[in-house]
Amino acid sequence: MIENDIKECVKALRKGNLILYPTDTVWGIGCDAQNEQAVKKIYAVKKRNEQKSMIILLPDEKAITHFTDDASPTVFDFIKGVHKPVTVVYPKAKNLAKNIINADGSIAIRIVKKGFAKELLKKFGKPIVSTSANLSGYPAPGNFNDIDMAIKKAVDYIVEFSREDERIAAPSTVVKLDGTGKIIILRP
Repeated sequence: MIENDIKECVKALRKGNLILYPTDTVWGIGCDAQNEQAVKKIYAVKKRNEQKSMIILLPDEKAITHFTDDASPTVFDFIKGVHKPVTVVYPKAKNLAKNIINADGSIAIRIVKKGFAKELLKKFGKPIVSTSANLSGYPAPGNFNDIDMAIKKAVDYIVEFSREDERIAAPSTVVKLDGTGKIIILRP
């Protein structure tokens, strides 16, 4: 089942379509993070303000330098000490769809360490948008059953894997480096 889901997700992502998939945190809506039209679709589905940027997922740390000019080693030391997934807001984003980059030029990046999303990232070979599978202003879904039917109907492919998992998932910690190299926790 996982192999078929990954194959279908890659096919959808390459066509500029949206997927509903289990990330390393909560269920997410995803698309090719370098495809501006696909990113636009996510904003529409979520009814989200386009000024509010989203997270991208990468398969490993070495990929970060392809999408930001400012990958600080201080962040990696911090992440090693945290036991849940950590999203880092980096300045100076590059090589991404313009509408996924924050107005200040930053981008939120999370390295996926395991699971379905990690395998998908490796097969797709490009960054994938990860935004919680909820309408803007509503809480992130704890599991697949919590996802609003409007979201399920609006995406092009829904992953079968992990739908039956009833554990309640939590979003990642979000941090940012200030200008002096100090880490600021934006979401614990």
